[in-house]
Order: sequence, then structure tokens, then C-alpha cells
Amino acid sequence: MAIREIVRHTDSFIRKKSKPVKVFDEKLWELLDDMWETMEERAGAGLSAVQVGVLKRAFIININNMRIEFINPTILHTSGKQYKKEGCLSVTDLPFGYVERPKKVTISAYDRYGNMFNLTCEDWTAVCVCHENDHLDGILYIDKLCTPPKGMEEDD
Repeated sequence: MAIREIVRHTDSFIRKKSKPVKVFDEKLWELLDDMWETMEERAGAGLSAVQVGVLKRAFIININNMRIEFINPTILHTSGKQYKKEGCLSVTDLPFGYVERPKKVTISAYDRYGNMFNLTCEDWTAVCVCHENDHLDGILYIDKLCTPPKGMEEDD
């Protein structure tokens, strides 16, 4: 495993659309392992492959010690609204900001071995899944900054 350099938001590479993973092999596993080590080194909650310079449709999240890898993810359904402050390992010199995200998300993806799974998540986990999934299409949270409606702000 190795800690990889994080692609900054000022680098045009971060805006590229990632390509589907076709081969589930040791090379993919090495990428995922490196992503875990890189994310943990920087105390992140999620990380996408594009953030470490690889245009593959893959991301990881670690929420409350629940470590999940998503390969070729597809968001199947969303419901509700929430406004949470977000940050990003690729955007270190800008402040956290509010983003409108679904309250509940159902996503389909593959694990590192090519096994398909569906996951329904809510609240902060839904935020992280949407945030990382956006990276795969070149979208950053700073593109979606908003002012929450009165009374909809998260508790600081």
C-alpha cells in the first residue's frame, strides 16, 4: 500500500469524467488499498479514484468505521432533502459550505471482487455517497454551494 498524492481542485484533471472499471483484479485492489491508506492519512470520510489521479469509476467511504468500496456505482433512487456542510480532500484552501443533498439514497455498485450490491443509506452516509459519486462525473461540492432555507441548517 502507498499514500498517493491528492489531485487539487485547481487541476483540470479533477473535472474529467471517470471510466467504468472492466477488470476486477490485483491492480484494482492495489488502487483501493492505496485509496484507503491515503484517505486515512488525511482523515477523510471518502475518496474517489479521480482524486488520486485514476479515471476509474470507484470510490470509498468510511462512516462510523463502516468501510465500503463502490465500483461502477449507479444511484437508483433518492428522496428527501438535507443541507450539510461539506469539505473535500481536493479542496483544502476553501471553507466548508452547505450543499443540498438527498436525505435518503439507494445505490447499486460492485465490490472489489465484482459482486453487485445495493445499499440504501440516509443522513451523513447519503451525503458522502452523493459527494463521492459526483467526483466520478467531474463535479465538486463547491459547484453546488447554497444557502439553506431558514431552519434547514444542520447543527454546528
